[in-house]
Formats: sequence, C-alpha cells, structure tokens
Amino acid sequence: MKQIEFAIKAKQILADDPTVIGLAVGGSWLTDEIDEFSDLDLIIVTRNKVSESKAKMLEYAARLGNFLSGFTGEHVGEPRVLICLYDNPLLHVDLKFLTLEELKFRVETPTILLDTDEKIATALQTSDHDFPFPDYQWIEDRFWTWIHYALLKIGRGEYLEAFDFLSFLRMVVFGPLLHIQNNNLPRGVRKVETDLSFEDFAQLKETIPTYDRESLLESLKNGVKLYINLRKSLFNNQILLQTRTEETVMDFFKSIETQ
Repeated sequence: MKQIEFAIKAKQILADDPTVIGLAVGGSWLTDEIDEFSDLDLIIVTRNKVSESKAKMLEYAARLGNFLSGFTGEHVGEPRVLICLYDNPLLHVDLKFLTLEELKFRVETPTILLDTDEKIATALQTSDHDFPFPDYQWIEDRFWTWIHYALLKIGRGEYLEAFDFLSFLRMVVFGPLLHIQNNNLPRGVRKVETDLSFEDFAQLKETIPTYDRESLLESLKNGVKLYINLRKSLFNNQILLQTRTEETVMDFFKSIETQ
C-alpha cells in the first residue's frame, strides 16, 4: 500500500538526519483502517523547533518524495502541520513537526517508526493523550442564537448562507454529539456513514436541505429536534439550559414559517 511504502521510505531518509530524533505515525494507521483513499499522518520529532519556519518545514517535506506542494494548517488550528501532496503515487501526507516536549501533549498516541535513542518511547510512556471533547455548556450558550441567525438568513432569502450554516451545525454540534452517543470520539461528521447507528445517521441526514425555503426551514427544525434529543441524552443537570432564549427563538421560528 502506498501509504506504508511512503512511511518506510521517510523512515529511511530521516534515519541519517542528525536534526531528527524520530518519526511516528497516527490517524487511520492506528486503527488499521488505511485504504486507497486514506491520507498519511506523520509526526517528525526534531531536536530543535522547526514549525516556526515554513521554509524549514518545506525543506524536510521535499526530501521525502516527489513533492508537489504544501501549506501549513492554520485553517484547522494546527500551524505545526504541513499539509502536503506528493506524486508517483499521488498521496496526501500531513507532516506534523514537534519537539520532544511538544509530543507529550497530544490527542492520540502514535506508533513509533523511528526512535534514534528511545527518547520518543520514553516521552510517550511518561505522558498520555487527551482527545478534546465538546463543552456542552459552550454549545448550549450558543445554539439558540445560531438558530436565530439561520432564520434571519432564510427570512432574508440568503438561502445559500443558511444552507452552509446547517453544515456548520452538523460539524460543530450534531456530528460530535451523535458520535459521543455512539461511543465514538467526537470527530465532527467524519465517518458518520459507518460509525453511527442507522437511526442516528437517518436523523442527521434530515438536517440536509435542498436549496429552497421550505426545505431549509424543515431541515433547521429537524436540527432543533435532534439537538433537544441529544441534550436530553447527554447533558447532566449541571448544564444551565438557555430556556428563555430557546422559547423566544422558537416563537420567532413560527413567525418565519408563517411569512
């Protein structure tokens, strides 16, 4: 498989680099789910910090294969990642550049491919990963204002913006909460087609509209119903519900429906 071949080649190239402590791999490699459509998540652990210089990151990337292009991952909140595309074979590779100390703070524990003096193994053994879960209060404090925002867009006829906003709600609210309900890590809407129950996935699909007012309103209403059900299932009594905001926004929802 091309991902495995690339990782082995990268290990061989970096093994002779005195600036590199080691190489590790994460993502779908860890769950043995790599297929022809998978990207490759590599972690390059260096003696000195590299991620402050895009030029240096690109220098490392260019040595590992038939490099086409790469850019840093600020858009996903991780500027230490260089998102790369290689050719022959065409392959998406994410290269995360970390120091040994930075490796201790992670969302998953990677598989070690190269560890020149066993410092990576020691760092992983003396620390633990911590995958970030959504803050239920953070969601509740925002959800009804978000629904009001979507209703304003529909009321004004800005259907495309409302359409996209429902995608945002699936990524930030519905997907993560459904994953938690199904005992999965809350990875947005990733693999919802296979990792959610049939019933839960069916409810999520009901938040996908077509480009017209009636469908947008129906999908938004389905999203509200889904959120309320998830809230009942997942939230404890320490979460302060925004009851007044909810009631006011849902009254506004009814007024938009009757326009």
